[in-house]
Amino acid sequence: MSAPDPDNPPWTLLQALLVWAASVLLLLVPQICALFYVAYHYHGVIPTKAVLFADKTFFLILVSVLFPVHLVTLGLIWAVATGRGKISARKALGWSWSPNFGVVISVALAIFLFMVAMVVSYKFGGQDTDVERLLQSSRAAALITAVLAATTAPLVEETLYRGLLYSALQRAIGPLFAVIVVASIFGGLHVLQYWPNFGAISAVTFLGVVLTIVRARTGRLLPCFVIHLVFNGIQSLIIVFYPYLRALYHAWHPEAVAPGLINLLLHFSR
Repeated sequence: MSAPDPDNPPWTLLQALLVWAASVLLLLVPQICALFYVAYHYHGVIPTKAVLFADKTFFLILVSVLFPVHLVTLGLIWAVATGRGKISARKALGWSWSPNFGVVISVALAIFLFMVAMVVSYKFGGQDTDVERLLQSSRAAALITAVLAATTAPLVEETLYRGLLYSALQRAIGPLFAVIVVASIFGGLHVLQYWPNFGAISAVTFLGVVLTIVRARTGRLLPCFVIHLVFNGIQSLIIVFYPYLRALYHAWHPEAVAPGLINLLLHFSR
């Protein structure tokens, strides 16, 4: 039996699409859990948006349930990619380095992409998103989000989109159209998270395009994962240390109005 080839995977396009559809449905689980909480806590009375956005427990449930959802999704990906343990997931998904695209290039590209995303978000952003409201709801929700963003989130998204989906699509419709389809699906799903902030939507879509091109050019998934991990890791560090940086800013400029996250970063970079 020949070794698994990431560009000629042992799974079918239908299997990949079914796992993707299941992952989308699983994302509804946190909302369902939060709805049960709302029904119980508010005794069947529908709270206003203002009341709900001020409810720390509501947002904490939304983000906490994502961890088991990610684990279940990874289990589905593993089952399909390995034929339920019959072949190596590492080899089937391309979990290795390309000779011309190693860890240094991956980390450098991730930092560059984050800088681009930061500028795009600053120039074209503005409106608060659901993600920002979640981060502002409580310190606990912000820290859990930071941990998820730097651990399970990049692993799930890369093995699903650039792993299962891209591998099956490029065999069916070719690399070019596979890049377009995967990047579009990846960006489209994130629109719901970042709507109506055009800057954030543009930044995450650009990230998805670059990650999928890297997968197509290298034939490997590991560089994509490291790029995504570093990109998210920088965001997670900002989430963790932002209150301390803001306090430091106020210590230096007690008369100033607290700047937004991007403005604060630009202030320190200057």
